[in-house]
Amino acid sequence: MVEQCGETPLARRGEERVRTKLHRIAVKARAEASFKFTSMYHMMNEELLRECYGELEAEKAAGIDKVTKEEYGAKLGSNLAELLGKLHQMSYRPQPVRRVYIPKAGNTKQRPLGIPSLEDKLVQKAMVRIMEAIYEEDFIEDSYGFRPKRSCHDALRALSRAVEEEGTNYVVEADIKGFFDSVKHEWMMRFLEHRIGDKRVLRMVVRFLRAGVIEEGKWRASEEGTPQGGSISPLLANIYLHYALDEWFEKDYRKSSKGKARLIRYADDFVVCFQNREEAMRFLGELKERLQKFGLEVEPTKTKVVEFGKWAERNARARGEKPETFDFLGFTHYCGRTRDGKRFRMKRVTAKKKYRAKLAGMKEWIKRKKNTPLRELLPEVGTKLTGHYQYYGVTDNYRGIRRYREDVKRILFKWLNRRSQRRSFTWEEFNRMLERFPLPEPRIRVSMYYRRCKGLFGEPCA
Repeated sequence: MVEQCGETPLARRGEERVRTKLHRIAVKARAEASFKFTSMYHMMNEELLRECYGELEAEKAAGIDKVTKEEYGAKLGSNLAELLGKLHQMSYRPQPVRRVYIPKAGNTKQRPLGIPSLEDKLVQKAMVRIMEAIYEEDFIEDSYGFRPKRSCHDALRALSRAVEEEGTNYVVEADIKGFFDSVKHEWMMRFLEHRIGDKRVLRMVVRFLRAGVIEEGKWRASEEGTPQGGSISPLLANIYLHYALDEWFEKDYRKSSKGKARLIRYADDFVVCFQNREEAMRFLGELKERLQKFGLEVEPTKTKVVEFGKWAERNARARGEKPETFDFLGFTHYCGRTRDGKRFRMKRVTAKKKYRAKLAGMKEWIKRKKNTPLRELLPEVGTKLTGHYQYYGVTDNYRGIRRYREDVKRILFKWLNRRSQRRSFTWEEFNRMLERFPLPEPRIRVSMYYRRCKGLFGEPCA
């Protein structure tokens, strides 16, 4: 028997395609905000699983089962048939996540990383596709984290509009302490039951929540938090914060505010823009109480009220102070002016903490790779620089990415000169080598103002 190609969607003749079914669910969810879906699990079929298999990244590390995408795909048809049998008999049990630790750039701490088994990744992707059909219709417009066709840059653009066009005078910078490890399973399931009445979907979510972690060969129960490393974790996190934070803000807090107020969230990192100081201060107090109800707390070192906006610079100078700044999504936001000096502009630069961490990460990588042949090493350095520009190359941050390139050059010069006891390069020789293997020039890649940005063609934006 010949296995069907793993990239080919499968649907029986006359049977409605999965995408059509998901679209119908989305239409229903949009039309009826309180409707509870009782029949969803049947969409966990071969067509959906094949599509999800095609989306898995081949180079990702294997979980505790040590199965790679290539190995699983060698007998994809029979593997999916066996998996579907277990899923529909409700005998499928997710495996514990393999936990490893990787160095945290810029300090001596280590960051935990969860690696699910391949089949768990596959089932989670399918679950996410089904559940997203509902929740993408429910989530607020200003929720940006881990959602289809949304990005950090979209959240930053929304913040620019809120500050520059909507009368913002105060910003609450907020961060939830250890959010992904603090999610309460009981509350998670109560939230899901608002919209999902299919017991099989709910049971499968519970199994993923309780699958546990394997660390140094020992199993540890997961009594709190979301599954590490899998695609279902970001969706569950968004659902949790939708009910614990977003809906409360939109339906309760904002309606009681006299001035304008707007919450912009990316995962557990969020800022709230206010017109009035009193309401910003009141929000901070009520936020702590609201989150505490659901087992969450704000990180005090990353949570504050900042005077920010059109009048903030003038008011700060009148007090003999500098205008305040705040951090969001890796950028420090500060008060500025347009080029002609006539209008207020919120500007941004790479946050110092993120800058140091990125540079430390690059230093460690170059140190490990210093003995790689230059014709291989320098293009790799260039690829990493391009990746940095793609995120941090936003309007007003040209100096930030230019500085990063120069610092990377200095690190590269230092470690190439440590490849042997004899000094390898003078600066003049090093620069001549870079003429042969040029590093990409910094370019602004992302406009914050929905206009054609000159930096996209190699020139800095305003």
